[in-house]
Amino acid sequence: MARAIGKDLQAHRPPAVKEVDILWITAGLSCDGDSVSITNASLPSIEDVVLGAIPGLPKVNLHNPVLAVAVGDEFMKPFWDAHEGRLANPFVLVVEGSIPNEKIKSEGYWAAYGCDPDTGQPITTCEWIDRLAPKATAVVAAGTCATYGGIHAMSGNPTGAMGLADYLGWGFKTKAGLPIVNVPGCPVQPDNFMETLLYLLYQLAGLAPMIPLDEALRPRWLFERTVHDGCDRAGYYETGIFADRYGSDKCLVKIGCWGPVVNCNVPKRGWMDGLGGCPNVGGICIGCTMPGFPDKFMPFMDPPPGSRLSSSSVKVYGKPIAALRRITQRRLNQEPRWRHPGTRLESGYQTKQ
Repeated sequence: MARAIGKDLQAHRPPAVKEVDILWITAGLSCDGDSVSITNASLPSIEDVVLGAIPGLPKVNLHNPVLAVAVGDEFMKPFWDAHEGRLANPFVLVVEGSIPNEKIKSEGYWAAYGCDPDTGQPITTCEWIDRLAPKATAVVAAGTCATYGGIHAMSGNPTGAMGLADYLGWGFKTKAGLPIVNVPGCPVQPDNFMETLLYLLYQLAGLAPMIPLDEALRPRWLFERTVHDGCDRAGYYETGIFADRYGSDKCLVKIGCWGPVVNCNVPKRGWMDGLGGCPNVGGICIGCTMPGFPDKFMPFMDPPPGSRLSSSSVKVYGKPIAALRRITQRRLNQEPRWRHPGTRLESGYQTKQ
């Protein structure tokens, strides 16, 4: 899988726009979980973006089948207008769900979105992507299925499912010169997606530089650190204290957690309003934000390769360090002697001699 982003991403800024349509396709192979997830966002909320409550943003028209009031032909009209060049505003194409390889099926289709008025036949998801992606100002893959294929793309699947960058090409650029922006997660963490969308909207308004992406096309500021870096349990790892059962508040590495090697900010950010997130509530990290998911992380619940070695080796120095820290902690819980001349300090209390 080619992951080169290209050499021309450093300073490009598309012309500023005043109004933007977001055409959101949920007709990939998915559960609509990413659309549901973003309704929980608060930094910013989808309501604040759509209702114009954030200064400097273009006016936003959202067309998402899960959240829309319009149905049928009325809902599909902006998609047809964009395809035929009649849409009055620049548009951002958001794709949710993995992309099936329709070329490996001799008849029928795996996924479709709307019907062709001339033939009455469903239009495949791949057709819509082919029609809209080259005309979009920005293209965003929402959730792990859309970014890297997700569960549907695991080895042996009958659909040939893949991520959007695999389908369009990792070097794909929109008409404005932007690469595909991947925001993985199963489902996508709501504030991660909305913050990325906010950045892109500011960029389209001429108020932000080129969005910084890593080699997997993820927003760098959201995915440059690991689960372990932001995990409340990481201190237990350092001192060699590990959970041996689910429900423990200790480090979960020995019972299947991949946190030390997975790029994800959920433990630090939480899920809703700073609360929740897999390890924060006792769940192991299974690597859903990574391009290698799920195949490289299976079987789930088994200890990751190397975890036995790392957890055993850290115990050699972890327990002595923990003991030394307790000694230092006890001393630091006592006031300096000069404050209480003629007294003996014991566990933070002063006792007259």
